[in-house]
Order: sequence, then structure tokens, then C-alpha cells
Amino acid sequence: MDEYSSSVCCSEYDFTVSNNLKFYRPCSLDELVTLTNFNKKEIQVIYQGFKQECPSGIVNEETFKNIFGHFFPFGDTKQYAHLIFSTFDLRSSGIVTFEDFLIGLSTLCRGTIEDRLKWIFKLYDNRKTGRLTKDDFHVIVCAVHSLLGNASNRHTDYTITQEHTTIVFQKFDQKNQGYITIEDFVSICLQDSSIVQSIEALRITV
Repeated sequence: MDEYSSSVCCSEYDFTVSNNLKFYRPCSLDELVTLTNFNKKEIQVIYQGFKQECPSGIVNEETFKNIFGHFFPFGDTKQYAHLIFSTFDLRSSGIVTFEDFLIGLSTLCRGTIEDRLKWIFKLYDNRKTGRLTKDDFHVIVCAVHSLLGNASNRHTDYTITQEHTTIVFQKFDQKNQGYITIEDFVSICLQDSSIVQSIEALRITV
């Protein structure tokens, strides 16, 4: 019987070990509906895709990177995939459960624009300090640069990413503090119509 055919709800992360593999039993559809902005039918569709890629019900970073890499066959996706995985990994446990994945997806696809901007801030805040520095921006700029397959000349790439980082950071660090808070980030993004339009494009129908 499929996990979502039963009414069992796991309030905690319940792992069992079978043949040296970890299997995860997710909570019920009803609880997932309350945790996200998806309805039952949408959750079932997402779950089928998740289980196809991750039969154990969980995904580690290595597997996530492999899956993510299929979408960008000509780029180096490792760094960007690491940042995304860390943002989905709500407990910093090294694994992402279906709930983790669904909650993140719900935020990106159905959350308010403020919710989505806060999620993106967490993606950029790879050191989990609650502040973004120029170094944090450089990490994400380099990750995107590699993702798009721009790695032909390391010296040129470094110069380009440094210049791009400086421009972007100056745009956000309007108080000249040397760092950006989540409030600063959200406020400045909301003032930029092109950013708002890009974020709104994340809304999809499952």
C-alpha cells in the first residue's frame, strides 16, 4: 500500500533500515495539505515524481546533484545544486525528505512574493548567518556562472564574476554596512519591477 493510501501521520522523521538502505515514511495527505499550498491531487502528482527519482523516500546531496545535473548538461551544477540542497535540507541533516521538498516547492510556487524572496535569501545565505556579505554574493554569482557553462577561461571568468558581484552587492548594500539583512533584501527586491516579474514567473500549475 502506498504511504498516501493510509491515514498514518508521522509527526517525527521515522527512519527504518532495511538492507542497509534508509526508508522514510512520510506523513498523511491531510497534514501535507495543511503544511503547504498544494491540494491532495497536486501532492499525489508531485509525490509520484519524487518517488520515481528517490524510491527510498529521501534524497541525499550526491543524488540531488545528479538529478539536478540532468537539467543543465553543459554546465557545472555542483555548486548551485549544493546551495539549493542546503536550502531544502531544513534540519541540516544531509538528507531531504518528501516533506522538506514539498514545503520548499510550495514556497517557491505558491507562496507570497515575500515568502519566495525570503527563501531566495536563505539560498544565498550559505553560511546561515542571517546576513549577506559580498563574499556570499560572489559564491552565488560563481555558482550561476558555472551552471550556465561559462568556464572557458578561468582568469577571465574570475574577473567577470568579481565585477558582477561588485555591481550586484552595491545595488543591495544601500546603507553601506558591508552586509545585507533579510529585511533589506526583500525591501530592495520589491522596489525592482524586473525582479518582481522574475519572481512572479515562479508561479506554476502542477
